[in-house]
Amino acid sequence: MTATETRDAAPVSAAPRNVRKRLVPYWLLLPGILWLLVFFVAPLVYQASTSVQTGSLEEGFTVTWHVQTYWDALTEYTPQFLRSVLYAATATVLCLLLGYPLAYLIAFRAGRWRNLLMILVIAPFFTSFLIRTLAWKTILADGSPVVGALNSLHLLDVTSWLGITEGQRVLATPLAVVCGLTYNFLPFMILPLYTSLERIDGRLHEAARDLYARPVTVFRKVTFPLSMPGVVAGTLLTFIPAAGDYINAELLGSTDQKMIGNVIQSQFLRVLDYPTAAALSFLLMAAILAMVTVYIRKAGTEDLV
Repeated sequence: MTATETRDAAPVSAAPRNVRKRLVPYWLLLPGILWLLVFFVAPLVYQASTSVQTGSLEEGFTVTWHVQTYWDALTEYTPQFLRSVLYAATATVLCLLLGYPLAYLIAFRAGRWRNLLMILVIAPFFTSFLIRTLAWKTILADGSPVVGALNSLHLLDVTSWLGITEGQRVLATPLAVVCGLTYNFLPFMILPLYTSLERIDGRLHEAARDLYARPVTVFRKVTFPLSMPGVVAGTLLTFIPAAGDYINAELLGSTDQKMIGNVIQSQFLRVLDYPTAAALSFLLMAAILAMVTVYIRKAGTEDLV
């Protein structure tokens, strides 16, 4: 073979190798794509078809494209939708107010205690969600020391006037449900905040102090803006599951505190009205998606990077 023929054959043999290299990322993505198709897309399509069915459990359900189910579900359960958004938003704000100082302490002031504090933050995950919520049912019981202390301080008179408790009791009130949501989802706020704060270069704080900035100014101008990715991620990780939660309202609330998750659970497992339950699920997903989209645009999409 001449030198010219060798040069002509080299690109031909290299072409398949280049094609294989370009296909490697897609082969690596294939397991994840298959997982999403089987466990997310397929159930979503099935739920969509269920939401436009009519019939009964005895006669069977058939797809009749009865989209009126969506409007009927929305008009009938609007109070539960609004209550879910209100409780989830309140719990998210409380988680931010409680979690930010703790995440700041762990990131900048904990020193050799940092690992221990992080273990304490994630320790509740080693216990069942249900057991943790039942514990709050005991904590907020009428004869508990916590309720007794609140009564002695006359704080329950204020909360009762605000309408978040009833008389001298906390259990089976909006305050109990919000407390349960705040406690159960607080780690979802702390962990993103800590990750964001821990990445801040300490030299930026030193530079701000060298420019005679007060601690409040350093926090307002340097720390908080740089921690916004953690704030955005934490609020999303807290609000989204809290809006669809039903355990806290079921165990800590009464019939007046039912959230939309309780209605969906009841329609699926007790009433056995599968089309209405599926329609409510899609309405909740659409509402959360719309609110999250608006929130991200207001916060700035670069805060998620």
